[in-house]
Amino acid sequence: MSSFIDKSHPRIAIVGSGAVGCYYGGRLAQGGKEVHFLMRSDFAHVKQHGLKISSPLGGFDLPQVSCHRSTEDIGPCDLVIIAMKATTNETLLSLLPPLLKDKTVILTLQNGLGSDDFLARHFGSAHVLGGLCFVCINRVAPGVIHHLAQGQISLGEHSGPPQVRTEVLAAEFRRCGIDCKVEPSLITARWKKLVWNVPFNGLSIAAGGKDTAQILANPVLEQRVRALMREIIETAGHLGHEIPLSLIDDMIERTRTMAGYKPSSLIDFLAGSEVELDAIWGEPVQRAHAAGIAMPQVEKLHEELKARIAAR
Repeated sequence: MSSFIDKSHPRIAIVGSGAVGCYYGGRLAQGGKEVHFLMRSDFAHVKQHGLKISSPLGGFDLPQVSCHRSTEDIGPCDLVIIAMKATTNETLLSLLPPLLKDKTVILTLQNGLGSDDFLARHFGSAHVLGGLCFVCINRVAPGVIHHLAQGQISLGEHSGPPQVRTEVLAAEFRRCGIDCKVEPSLITARWKKLVWNVPFNGLSIAAGGKDTAQILANPVLEQRVRALMREIIETAGHLGHEIPLSLIDDMIERTRTMAGYKPSSLIDFLAGSEVELDAIWGEPVQRAHAAGIAMPQVEKLHEELKARIAAR
């Protein structure tokens, strides 16, 4: 499994060309990589006008973009980056096969827990890597991406420690202007990201459409953020994934620098789109229950979210 080591000019497919897919795929294309975007709603606009990325790290335009309506049009690739919502993972069973060959690497940048396992189950663990995106980013119009802050990707192997290919892929990302590091344990890194995603994505909806600044400006909500974070860290520790409690203060202080950022789940909720309920809130609770661990804070938030969505 060494396609990225073997290829000087790998073919890359982006499956899920929303904010995340267009931003990271755009950075790779800007860096000279051959990138093919699977696009649906934005296809005609991007085909004619390309992509426009604004960013504090330096904005750029891609006037010519290789965008496609189907994965059959793209054909076999060396790297497939999945940036679509985890709510539509079943569609990957038909979308991915035209993109795959013997040594294709599948990298999922999806939120929450479970996507890596889903891909490994259907396409083989040896093909699967996971990435966690720590980024504030929005799609503000067709083909227009607004990158507000951060942007690091943390990479890990689905099964086992990092391999040579993991380091090579991280180096290629860095060469294209993407801050990237390799994680010794992908599952621990995923629980670490839940420490932010569960409270801020969840409370932004449950508290009535509040952005991160509004959440932290409310002492009651900030205390709830801290309680949720602690519960996730303690649960992860019981499951063998050690995360320091100092991460709570660190994440909250970093979130204060985001100003009024609307988390992706709030944007989905307001747009009437499906929210990643299972991947971000349901799956952690299920895994905890399977180990005999209660997560009352996360369970309560999960129920509030289901009620909010049902009443939408």
